[in-house]
Amino acid sequence: MLRQILRVFGIILLFALLTLLTQVGGVVLLITLAGSLLIRRFVDHSMVKRFMSPLLFIVLYAVTIVVVVPPLAKQYGRVALPWSGNLQPLTIWTCLLNRHYVTPSLKEMVTEATEVFLKEHPGRTVNYLDANFPFKNEFPLWPHLSHDDGRKLDIAFFYATHSGEVTSEVPSAIGYGVCEGPLPGEVNYPERCAAKGYWQYSLLAKLIPQGRKSLYTFDGEATADFATLLVKDHRTQKLFLEPHLKERLKLRSSKIRFHGCQAVRHDDHIHVQVK
Repeated sequence: MLRQILRVFGIILLFALLTLLTQVGGVVLLITLAGSLLIRRFVDHSMVKRFMSPLLFIVLYAVTIVVVVPPLAKQYGRVALPWSGNLQPLTIWTCLLNRHYVTPSLKEMVTEATEVFLKEHPGRTVNYLDANFPFKNEFPLWPHLSHDDGRKLDIAFFYATHSGEVTSEVPSAIGYGVCEGPLPGEVNYPERCAAKGYWQYSLLAKLIPQGRKSLYTFDGEATADFATLLVKDHRTQKLFLEPHLKERLKLRSSKIRFHGCQAVRHDDHIHVQVK
């Protein structure tokens, strides 16, 4: 009896986790469990039974995110960003976890900005980070406070090697947490927010390994040029960036704003939001 209770609890916990991380993984899990029960009636081989459920889940999940989700997402006014190309996810996990969906307006805007940017910065790649889930407004994209309506997108900063060569790589494996912090004399909101008790503000910078930061040089010019293209577009509502970087990069647009101490640092990426 206890074993059955623990099994049910484990399924509920896994369902919640997969739903939180991918939005659709929980549903795929339930379909997998039902399919496994059906298949077990016709399969006696112990090895097949042992690996059947994980393999079935992987296959069903792959089919779901590639074939089923994209057309259904359009019913919610969202489309997928490209998996590869000049505009691509920094890590493929962004797409595998369904975190790359935006409104058609946002996709058009960032695609057009990328095309213009690449004419001025040939050889570059625009790496996007978290966007939104495919379905339903107000469904949280953890750990973000917003990113729940298809209108938000994070863009990685641009970097170069120490020899000056452009690179599509960034210091952080996930694009977050390796920051271009305030220099002496610059306004220091990480320090101000910490003094006010907002412990989460610089949390990622403490959790993400910083060892790769020494391998790259922040390309402020390229980052400023791309941010400028975004804010000049009439579809852009606002862009979040740390105040010290706004001043350092000489970005004057009123659309570029401070996001508040209740969020996390934005000196490791650009957050753009359309109307």
